[in-house]
Amino acid sequence: MKFGPVPLAEAAGAVLAHSVTVEGRKLKKGSVLGAGELDAMTRAGMAEVIVARLEPGDVAEDEAAARLARALVPDPAEAGLVLAEPFTGRVNILAAGPGVAVLDAAALEAFNRVHPMITIATVPPFRQMAARGMVATVKVISYAVPGEAVARACAAAPAAIRLARPVLRAASLVVTRIPGGPGDEKGIAAIEARLEALEMRLAAVETVPHRAGPLAEALARAAGDLVLILTGSATSDIDDVAPSAVRAAGGRIERFGMPVDPGNLLFLGELAGRPAIGLPGCARSPALNGADWVLSRVACGIPVTSEDIAGMGVGGLLKEIPTRPQPRRGREAG
Repeated sequence: MKFGPVPLAEAAGAVLAHSVTVEGRKLKKGSVLGAGELDAMTRAGMAEVIVARLEPGDVAEDEAAARLARALVPDPAEAGLVLAEPFTGRVNILAAGPGVAVLDAAALEAFNRVHPMITIATVPPFRQMAARGMVATVKVISYAVPGEAVARACAAAPAAIRLARPVLRAASLVVTRIPGGPGDEKGIAAIEARLEALEMRLAAVETVPHRAGPLAEALARAAGDLVLILTGSATSDIDDVAPSAVRAAGGRIERFGMPVDPGNLLFLGELAGRPAIGLPGCARSPALNGADWVLSRVACGIPVTSEDIAGMGVGGLLKEIPTRPQPRRGREAG
């Protein structure tokens, strides 16, 4: 592609690089200049114009962006995604419904190394998405790029983006209560809203005293594809009430504690072949916390191991909760 000023006589079929107004009409950048536009510029006294001129083998921005998006997502329906129509060298890749973004990060980095004018920007891996949320955007920065670069970028990241849709459909919630402990209503509502955002329903809620025996009995009765536990007192150890109750009910604990704040006191386990999540107290708030990262993956059928949770710490410092009784940051000197 050649870029720069040319005499009007040489600008036919070129791409207008910058918007201009002639005879009260705005000619937008990116427009292909024809005889009508050039005649209007001549009448306006213009002698030259800044344009981009495609060379043999170049691919115009919209066509290039469309090809790249189709390589990244060759089967949108299968991938749970929607490809928007190309415009100004851009194709937005949208979630067809709720789910979790699954990205081949190494392939996408290779894609971005092919040519500086060929780019893709994505949400972080495993970001929970709502319907029509933007998972990624392909942008061809220049008005055209070499066709061979488009081909290399397409080959670098085939089918590198997909949306894992929810596969679990119902969850049970067991809440423990202590005298003078937090109320249940707002917490249950916040948890139910999280499930609804993942196309899941809260099948049952049972409240029991904060003791391992009653909790284990309730867990053994819990129905649904997923068991959630919200305790009236913070879980402080892997042998505390809630993890002990999971084991007493025949389950196991995969991980206690996570390097995400808020959300440190989450635990993840398995009970009767179903995932069991011990929710941290911050799950009573609708604000984002570490439990959301685990819940969304589990709901979408993405395995979560102790190693996966250990890897969540980089980027795991989430927004401060203004109502937290013990702020993470001390008083600063005035």
